[in-house]
Amino acid sequence: MESRTTATPDSAAIRADAGAAPSAPVGRTLIDIDHVDFYYGDNQALFDIDMKIEEKKVTAFIGPSGCGKSTLLRCLNRMNDLIDGTAVKRGQIRIRGTNIYGPDVDVIELRKRVGMVFQKSNPFPKSIYENITYGLRLQGVKDKSRLDEVVEKSLRGAALWDEVKDRLHASGLGLSGGQQQRLCIARAIAVEPDVILMDEPCSALDPISTSKVEELIHELKERFTIIIVTHNMQQAARCSDKTAFFYLGRLIEFDDTQTIFMNPTNAQTEAYVSGRFG
Repeated sequence: MESRTTATPDSAAIRADAGAAPSAPVGRTLIDIDHVDFYYGDNQALFDIDMKIEEKKVTAFIGPSGCGKSTLLRCLNRMNDLIDGTAVKRGQIRIRGTNIYGPDVDVIELRKRVGMVFQKSNPFPKSIYENITYGLRLQGVKDKSRLDEVVEKSLRGAALWDEVKDRLHASGLGLSGGQQQRLCIARAIAVEPDVILMDEPCSALDPISTSKVEELIHELKERFTIIIVTHNMQQAARCSDKTAFFYLGRLIEFDDTQTIFMNPTNAQTEAYVSGRFG
């Protein structure tokens, strides 16, 4: 993680500098986050988040620790529901036009459509093969030829097949850290989700493994919409098409990644990406 100074701008100044609404993408929208306020109990964590996320693009969420980027990420597959007292108290999050917080939404089905890869790799204590087929078996898929096909396709998609094809029935816990993270990505894509959420997926990896995961992200956007939370500015610049900068629970600026890093419109965005605070 890059080193930064601890000086931080005044939050009121940030809100003043924000001015007009952050820029919106112009491609086909998959996720529409519509003026969302989110709370942990009585504590408001997200304030009036309004943004549209494009289909089959990589969107990076950046900002200092505690700014709300991981909270927003977990709102997109309702992982925050697992924490008592959390609530979206205003606004909607729509995926393909459906409000995912609507009363008729099946949260299990939602999480099939919106997969997640966590900061620390978390393969199941099962074989590599069983890790990949777990979600399909939950859906009732039993045909071995179908399962075999998906295992190979998913592992190839995660750039892991050549490394593990001769030990598919060995424990996934026996893989290296980078391999385990790619196994988790393979497990996520096996059920063909619409969206893959990645919460600092490379923070625990060495540079070589990080490079492999970043290459994988670039390849996977041909098939999936990817949202990545990262503290690594270089990683956001390398991997993403769009970047959103958050501070103190607010979306400060959202634009093409090149614009955010080379010509941001907001002074606080420029200060953060250049390393003057954070």
